[in-house]
Amino acid sequence: QVQLVESGGGLAQPGGSLRLSCIASGFTFSNYAMGWARQAPGKGLEWVSGIYSSGSAAYYADSVKGRFTVSRDNTKNTLYLRMNSLKPEDTALYYCAKARDRVVGPGIHHYDFWGQGTQVTVSS
Repeated sequence: QVQLVESGGGLAQPGGSLRLSCIASGFTFSNYAMGWARQAPGKGLEWVSGIYSSGSAAYYADSVKGRFTVSRDNTKNTLYLRMNSLKPEDTALYYCAKARDRVVGPGIHHYDFWGQGTQVTVSS
């Protein structure tokens, strides 16, 4: 069965950095696009980023563009999200997601499996 396990969350100061990881199993990782979404306290699920199965293209929400970078290592079945210049409004539970196809565009509707999430808190 599909499993997605996120890690790397924690407490960061404003302006700081974190790198999230997501280890995938139960499917052929290199055949599927992947993505990240987040949910802040009291808010709905927000799409953050998506990346093609090949890693050749990626998309970002306007709120994180220029600060976050998504990448993947298909030899390790692992998805990453590098987060720089963190802001308090980045505080959220971050989820890794598997897409239905090799390619994705912006938006949350491309995904069919989700991990349990890793908490990111940005505070001084």
